[in-house]
This record gives sequence, structure tokens and C-alpha cells, in this order.
Amino acid sequence: MTDLLGFTPRKILACQLRQIGDVLLSTPAYKLLKQRYPDAELHVLTEKKCVSVLENNPHVDHVWAIDKKELANPLKAVAWYARVGRQGYDLIVDFQQLPRCKWVVGLSNAPVRLSFSPPWYNRFLYTHWTEMESGYAAKAKASVLAPLGIEWDMDKPELFLTDQEKSDAEATLKQYGLSGVPFITVDPSHRRKTRKWPARHYIALLKILEEQHPDMKAVILYGPGEKELADKINAEAGNNVLVFDEMLSLRQMAAVLDRAVMHLGNCSSPRHFAVAVDTPSVVIHGATSPAWRFPSDDHLSLIRWQGCYLCNKNTCKLGTIECLVEYLPEHVFSEFKEHLEKCLVRWSDHER
Repeated sequence: MTDLLGFTPRKILACQLRQIGDVLLSTPAYKLLKQRYPDAELHVLTEKKCVSVLENNPHVDHVWAIDKKELANPLKAVAWYARVGRQGYDLIVDFQQLPRCKWVVGLSNAPVRLSFSPPWYNRFLYTHWTEMESGYAAKAKASVLAPLGIEWDMDKPELFLTDQEKSDAEATLKQYGLSGVPFITVDPSHRRKTRKWPARHYIALLKILEEQHPDMKAVILYGPGEKELADKINAEAGNNVLVFDEMLSLRQMAAVLDRAVMHLGNCSSPRHFAVAVDTPSVVIHGATSPAWRFPSDDHLSLIRWQGCYLCNKNTCKLGTIECLVEYLPEHVFSEFKEHLEKCLVRWSDHER
């Protein structure tokens, strides 16, 4: 592999297809690429559902959105991948090595194709690779740029809200009686059971919060198929909890998070949105590693350091999910109550 330290690309394609949180976590790498190559054009290949995360990002010049329904026909898909790959890129950075990424890379004419160390059977696709560094997820992603002499420097995920989006969020908050009122956002959902703190624990915790902070509200966030859970918690958790009638889009959620005192939830994408809009957070971990936490005192990762924890499995080998079930609401509250007090002071100072 040739040395890339003197390489100066004019047109770059970054491949990060999914998930939504991972696309957001890739934004520091785009910023770093633009800082190193300010005259280069930077394009991103991602899935259609993730495009809004990159809207208004000044470091991204174009987004190629994969619509899996439109590309269901294999011949049509290959033609589209070839079209993307042959846009005259000097450099392609593949963060994932997913099949669709590899089609674009393999059909491209880019002289430099960079990724993390691939298995032997994929090495023909890439000209350069490196080992992924450990640590915070955005740092790990950005470490693919090491052959270019680029290093992560505590850059956080970025999402760029418009003034109109902020104004619309304020209108929504006013509609629900939250304008000028301290509130937290709560994300009680996760598609994996080993990452989902029980609903009954959220209900009990929100009752504790109402008792300790009667003037503070809690907004339950929800995505597709999660409204039933949100409504259940809303119905049982006390008077200070509410759910918006309509599901928020990703950018609407970010704009609401931007006004919150703090975000509380499971280890899923809203925690990364909170970091991107500078809202403090508290995340309850089950099977996932604390490497998902941005390294700042504004963001806490709470873990029950007993039994088998941080296994990173999608199913519990014991069948009990004790890392979550036995992590009781009163214990969780005791671990972040001082953090919440600081967040409330910070929010109050900002509102003034």
C-alpha cells in the first residue's frame, strides 16, 4: 500500500448506510475530511431513512440515498451502484463494508479506496486499510482516516438545525404547555430486549422524578411502532408525563431535544442526537458498551456492574436480562440526581 500522507483528493465519497445513530456518529469524520481537504467535494452514500440526519451539514456537498424498494431489481441496483461509483471520486471511504457499499466500491474507478481491515476475500476491493481504534464510537469511526494522517480530536456528532426548525419546535412546546417549562425527554424503547430497561422501571422512575421535581415535565419520545409503549408510560407514570399526539420526525426530535433540560433513555439513537444539540444525557445500559458515550461530564452512562453485563448480545444467555431487570429505579435515580440538579441550573441560566 502506498503512502497517502501527500495525497490530495478533489472528490470524496463516504459510505455509511445505517443505522440512524451510526450515520450521526460518522459526522465528525466528514468534518475532519473537510478540514484536511477544504477544496474537495464530499459526498455521502447512505440509506434513505438516514438522509435527514445530514441535511444542512456544511461539510457534506451531496447525499446519495439508497431506496431499497426502488433498487429491488438486481439489474437496476447494479446500474445505480455503478453510476454512483463512477462519479470521478479520487477517494472512497467505506465505514461499513456492507454489500451495497462493496458494490459501489467495486464498480468505482476511484484510485484510493479506504476502509477498516477487510477479511482476505474482500481485500481486492480496497487499496488501503487500517485497524479500528477502540473507544468512543465516533472516534472509532474516524480512525479509518488514519492512513490520511487524520486523527479524531474530541469532535462530537453534529446536526445542524435551521431557525425555522427551532421556531417550529417552540410552537410545539407552547401547544403542549412546555414553553419556558423545564422538561426532560425520555426514550424508553429499543428493538433489542437486552438494551431495553423495563417499562415498569421507567414508570417508577418518573414517579420519583415527579416527587423530587414537581415543576419538571417529561416528554416520552417514540418512533414507528412505539406509540403503545409511550401511551402506557404516559398513563401510569403520573401527571408530569406527556406524549405528543404525532410522532416527531428525526429533525423535529432534535429540535425538541435542543430545548430539554436533559435526555434520559436507553442506548439508542436519541442519545446521540442529544450530544449533537448539546443537551446533557443519562443513558441506562444493558448489554451495550459505554464506548457509545461521548467522553464528557455532560453525559452519563449508568451500568449495573454485577453479574454478566456488557455482553453486547441481542439475546440474554440466562434468559433473565438481570443487568436491566435488577437495576432498580431508586438505584438509577440515586446515580444521576446530582447530574440532574446541575442540568436544571444550566437550563435555568440559559432560559434567563
